[in-house]
Amino acid sequence: MKRRQNSGKFDPRWKRKKLFVIILVGFCFGVLLFIEMQYSGIRSLSLISPPIIQKPKIAFLFISRNRLPLENVWDAFFQGDKENKFSIFVHSRPGFLFNKVTTRSMYFLNRQINDSVQVDWGEASMIQAERILIQNALIDPSNERFIFLSDSCIPLYNFSYTYNYLMSTSQSFVDSFADTKQGRYNPKMHPVIPVQYWRKGSQWVVLNRKHAEIVMKDNTVFPLFQLHCKTKTLPEFWRQHSGPVDNSKEHNCIPDEHYVPTLLARKHLEGQIVRRTLTHTSWDLSASKNRERRGWHPVTYKQVDATPTLIQSIKAIDNIYFETEYRREWCTSKGKPAPCFLFARKFTRPAVLRLLHTSSLAVRPEETGQT
Repeated sequence: MKRRQNSGKFDPRWKRKKLFVIILVGFCFGVLLFIEMQYSGIRSLSLISPPIIQKPKIAFLFISRNRLPLENVWDAFFQGDKENKFSIFVHSRPGFLFNKVTTRSMYFLNRQINDSVQVDWGEASMIQAERILIQNALIDPSNERFIFLSDSCIPLYNFSYTYNYLMSTSQSFVDSFADTKQGRYNPKMHPVIPVQYWRKGSQWVVLNRKHAEIVMKDNTVFPLFQLHCKTKTLPEFWRQHSGPVDNSKEHNCIPDEHYVPTLLARKHLEGQIVRRTLTHTSWDLSASKNRERRGWHPVTYKQVDATPTLIQSIKAIDNIYFETEYRREWCTSKGKPAPCFLFARKFTRPAVLRLLHTSSLAVRPEETGQT
């Protein structure tokens, strides 16, 4: 048998395989080198330009009938570079739109919420509107403070001062005091709402995000307000049984004055709130000679009332006394004495125009030098 002799030459196929392996290894090394260079570039860039961190925002939650009659003062308040520190939500009647016909301020353009409800004074629909506003505002994770404002509210200071005041504490500002008057608390609310947790206060609160989420998620206290807080007795023909109505047994609890403070008290959270409102309202009607200014509603400031003296007198308030609890609340910010109020109501449009004309409202930073 003859043996095949080795010629001493390499097989051409082995040469091709070896060349392919060399090219593949070189390609992989090149890719790795490219990735390393890209990563080094990104790392160097991150050291030069740190990532942008969104500053916490304030959600301004307006409850309005239709238009915002005082939008001119709020437009001045929001003007300037605020570094995206605020957002705006407006609850108006269902179907009302803030377009170029209904508002002249770019800050309120298309800021209406689309799931609004019809609001009736003294009914639970008012707190339903508040809960809807909170639900919409909570979608933005940057919103950390939630302020309720009426369509007759005005700011007393510029945005920078207001922002720093609110962000100087993690607590909410909720007017909350024991309600000792008869007729507001309905015993049928027990045991879900024990009488010892029944609180009264202004509906114009400022909530932190934690407390705003509690209000939005509440499915225990709110239904009781819907069930037991009624303002009017049904007419004769609507009742199943005829006969006189004993009005002394009716409970007109005015939900918006009780809901938030009662909810937080029931959850044992009063230690986490500043128990006062930041919105001034004049309820002292005893000295008023005008019968139109007496009754359930607070004083409305008209054009003749709108003077620098009025604004300064509100700004000068530095403490609040709560008669039912024999408690005096001295107002502070960052541990130092501070004005009690950042906002005030109820002002008419002519009154605000006069205040702006006389520069009584320092709502722009350049007007006060406050930052």
